[in-house]
Amino acid sequence: MDSKSSTITEIRTYAEKMKLGVIKSDVEQSIEDANANNLSYEEFLCGLLQKEYDIRCYNLTQSRIRIASFPYKKYLEDLSIEDLPSDAQQKLKYLSSLKFIKEGQNVILSGNCGTGKTHIAIGLGIKACLEGYKVLFTTVPLFITQLKELKSTKSLRGFQSKLAKYDLVILDEFGYISADKEGAELLFTNISIRAGQKSTIITTNLSFDRWGEIFGDPVMTATMTDRLTHKSYVINMNGQSYRMKETKEWLDNLDN
Repeated sequence: MDSKSSTITEIRTYAEKMKLGVIKSDVEQSIEDANANNLSYEEFLCGLLQKEYDIRCYNLTQSRIRIASFPYKKYLEDLSIEDLPSDAQQKLKYLSSLKFIKEGQNVILSGNCGTGKTHIAIGLGIKACLEGYKVLFTTVPLFITQLKELKSTKSLRGFQSKLAKYDLVILDEFGYISADKEGAELLFTNISIRAGQKSTIITTNLSFDRWGEIFGDPVMTATMTDRLTHKSYVINMNGQSYRMKETKEWLDNLDN
């Protein structure tokens, strides 16, 4: 083995021990590129480190998106802005800045089915992941079931500590299924943990005067509504159904 090959092998060994996967796999090609383009030692080293950094950032982003447990990927860029309810059109620019996360404010997307509530929520969640925030997505029925299971196994406290550390929690489908007394109390307690500190996005098909149908307790309902709406962004999502529009367009295309 010549001196050059021996040195490359040694670089790869060090890179492996230091978990520098990109440098380990790309070092030889990077040296050839540097020689072909007459790069200085500084430019060569900077380029190699940048490759390592970029792939690590990409992997961390993909990990955050995976851990967030989105049911599918939806991006804000895919929204047809002109088809959104007018209130959403006016407030989407601010929401997409993610300033509400920095300020620990909540967002409530309230309106009839099919108007883009979940799409906006997931889109904001994915953008938050891309910008380094820790995000969790779940539906309210699934969240309540999980909380009950954790309570029964006496592991709820650990989950609550974990829940408080998420920069953004998205609770989808609030109001689609009524909760029993235990479920309502668990939901109330665990949403309250974040109130005024970290951001929560809630999508709901119920107006505030119907939230009592979920909690079944007027005092709990009033308290929860007050905590969630304090300094929050309430978006009126009542409007024409996105899905109905897409279905109509699909059927029209079939006729043509």
